[in-house]
Amino acid sequence: MGKLKLSVFVWKLACDERTRVIALKRVQVTEGERLDITVDPGEERAIVRLHGPLGIDSSPDLRDRLLAILQGQPPKTIIVDLTEVASIDASGIATLLEALKVARNRQVTFCLKGLQGRVVRFFEVTGLLSVFETAGCKDALAELR
Repeated sequence: MGKLKLSVFVWKLACDERTRVIALKRVQVTEGERLDITVDPGEERAIVRLHGPLGIDSSPDLRDRLLAILQGQPPKTIIVDLTEVASIDASGIATLLEALKVARNRQVTFCLKGLQGRVVRFFEVTGLLSVFETAGCKDALAELR
């Protein structure tokens, strides 16, 4: 059997430079623009692995997945693996901060793993790296090694 191909479309604002008219356009999301989210659930910890860009188009899906994990009986620790995330924007950061806030309210340790390149630089420049680096995260990440 062949592999099922799924096409994903999003709506984007576009401006026609000739007429200066702004309109919504339906655009197909290519493989490199889509964020793949994989969750390895567990009672003690859940690992959320991301692959692709974390931005305005993909952050709502991540938000839904993280908030679903945090509802009911969440694990003690949630680790978001950003190793395969090459870019992140303000909406991606906002999603992670919202999940961190909810996790803290539920007494769940929320950790980021695999920050590198431009992504880690973004966290450093904004001062957010220290917000996510807590003693609980360091302990949880040490257990993964």
